[in-house]
Amino acid sequence: MREDMIGTILQKLNGSSAEIEAAAVISIDGLVIASLLPKSMDEDRLGAMAAAMLSLGERTAEELARGDLEQVLIKGSKGYVFMTHAGKDTVLSVITTSEAKLGLIFLDVKRSAEAIAKAL
Repeated sequence: MREDMIGTILQKLNGSSAEIEAAAVISIDGLVIASLLPKSMDEDRLGAMAAAMLSLGERTAEELARGDLEQVLIKGSKGYVFMTHAGKDTVLSVITTSEAKLGLIFLDVKRSAEAIAKAL
């Protein structure tokens, strides 16, 4: 039931923008709880990388006295990877094209993360 609710939230998020290519809800230890990924993307690899980036981001924010980590943004030549907390022990990871309008994506991701946190 919980996974169905999270899956519905991910589908709504993916449908909110043509620039969103993938989305996943991942535990802080790298376990993928729910995802909408293209076949070319390995779910386990995404989970492991998200956990590593989240851990590094939290350590960086702490070491540089930036407060609690809120989000991680990676910009590559072919698009963005965006991660934000979705509850205490989970993160929402979204992968977009390079044409993504980040302001709108951030808003949709924030709303989705809040809904996921409530579902968990």
